[in-house]
Amino acid sequence: MQSGLYIVGTPIGNLSDMSPRAIDVLKSVDLVAAEDTRVFAKLSQHFDIKTKSVSCHEHNEREVVDSLVEKMLNGQSIATVSDAGMPGISDPGFRLIRAARAANVPVFVVPGPTAAISALVLTGFPTDRFTFCGFFDEKKVREDNKIRHTIIYYESPNRVMDTIKTLATVMPERQIAIVREITKIHEETIIGYPADLLNIDAPRGEIVIVVAPAPDKKMSDDEISDIVNDIVANSTKSAAAQLAARTGISKKEAYKKLVEKND
Repeated sequence: MQSGLYIVGTPIGNLSDMSPRAIDVLKSVDLVAAEDTRVFAKLSQHFDIKTKSVSCHEHNEREVVDSLVEKMLNGQSIATVSDAGMPGISDPGFRLIRAARAANVPVFVVPGPTAAISALVLTGFPTDRFTFCGFFDEKKVREDNKIRHTIIYYESPNRVMDTIKTLATVMPERQIAIVREITKIHEETIIGYPADLLNIDAPRGEIVIVVAPAPDKKMSDDEISDIVNDIVANSTKSAAAQLAARTGISKKEAYKKLVEKND
């Protein structure tokens, strides 16, 4: 096995998605840097992988990276795996990969399933342009709404209903897809406008939210006025920010419309 770092994708649910190459690499490397060695142990047992593993997760990655890079510089081969999917995609691995590149250590990728891309293609939403924003952040969602093409988020089942409620306020005109349990028995894709999904049973399991592109059609003055009426109870400054986020117009133009409404 050539020395270097091997980025190995692992199944996101269905173990049958594990590639023969991924199994071969994990059996052949000198060491596996795993997000959780207990999770990797289950994968190892299923595929009869006997390679030693060490922890490399978000809480210790900074501390262990240097020693792992030193091992590779001394001729060892190391694979990095996350609990599921591709390392580095909202999972540990980024710092190790960056450090290996900085040290001129050879880096190889062994592709595997990725929840974000799998969810995207399941929705039927446009895929020519998309932005992955990681885990949903309510503080950034108004800024995210300036992204007019497809958006992808990860979300916890404990927060998903609150997230739908937020999207109903900030992105009411954009369809969303709630994609859960990808490749598993209870895989499901629910598509609709956020307001239409407020009363669904709270989805369980691993969840990806995909937001469709903003409509090409610019909102009419009457449609904007309806939104103005909906949010006018807020202070003019915060209402202007909300109006701009929901309509795509500038904050300056939104503020002007609100001032005219109050007059």
